[in-house]
Amino acid sequence: MILSDDIMKKKITLKQIARELDVSISTVSKSLRNSLEIGEETRLKVQAFAKFYHYKPNNIALSLKNRKTKTIGIIIPEIVHHFFSTVINGVEQIANENGYSVIICLSDDSFDKEVLNMEMLANGSIDGFIMSLSKETQQKKDFHHIIEVINQGMPVVMFDRVTDDIQCDKVIIDDELAAYEAVKSLIDKGRKKIALVTTVDYVSVGKLRTDGYTKALLNNGLTFDDNLIIKIENVDSCEIKISKLLEDKAIDAVFAVNELFAVTIIKIANKMGLKIPEDLAVIAFTDGIISKYSTPTITTVTQNGIEMGNVAAKILIERLESEEEELEENQEEIYKTVVIETHLIERESTN
Repeated sequence: MILSDDIMKKKITLKQIARELDVSISTVSKSLRNSLEIGEETRLKVQAFAKFYHYKPNNIALSLKNRKTKTIGIIIPEIVHHFFSTVINGVEQIANENGYSVIICLSDDSFDKEVLNMEMLANGSIDGFIMSLSKETQQKKDFHHIIEVINQGMPVVMFDRVTDDIQCDKVIIDDELAAYEAVKSLIDKGRKKIALVTTVDYVSVGKLRTDGYTKALLNNGLTFDDNLIIKIENVDSCEIKISKLLEDKAIDAVFAVNELFAVTIIKIANKMGLKIPEDLAVIAFTDGIISKYSTPTITTVTQNGIEMGNVAAKILIERLESEEEELEENQEEIYKTVVIETHLIERESTN
């Protein structure tokens, strides 16, 4: 049997061995561990094939598909945003209904910590991942740790911060459309000089929301001014940039990509004697506790974190509990991307 050029060039994986030999990943894994559950002929064939093509297992467990823990791992980039806590709640609802436990890890927007968390959990602690990428991972565009996990047969479902460079199931909102509709609502209220407070571009959702903001302005006859966009990398230092924006530009509205930015904008505006919403209207992403109980209350784009978590958990559990069928040669995985609907919740900051 001859391996394809693609397999010869890259490090061979359990999944690729399974495809070439027309057996399941479980069979390959057990054969390489010399399990007596597998017939001798098959075991020897798998072992010889793996040896010939220099298969080397990595430290992300070889027997992942065979050792069921009934536990789901969640990796989130930060805990301060209400959105991520609602996603966790959504995952736990479905997980508990189906007899699964949940382990939660925080990457703190660090690539290294995300890798360490994934390796720790994948080493027999969980059956599959639900994750949102860290800022550093998106900046580096290094997804080797996720690819390794998937290649070893462990399912991954990404949500919110995702990448097109990884083939897996994803649960997202249409960030660009949601931003477009939010800015359009400000334009419909007569606002003509609308600023944007967003994240740095390598954060996928920030870039998409910036694109939506830009299109809303241009499609509705307003001038695009790059000076009205400020990009925040560290929320702890955002007050300086926001203060300068409000002092230097005669703006009448701000679209913020999260509610922490929005409440900071309102606090600074109040110090400057600006009235909300008469002088300055504000809209934020994420309908969290801050938006509901701030003074004034904040108009938001709801991301439906509970539903996003529900859907992500359902997709993952369906994959985990589907019967392991013999893989046909060249069979490709079919992944789905589910888009959760958003809507605008009008509150005092725009009305």
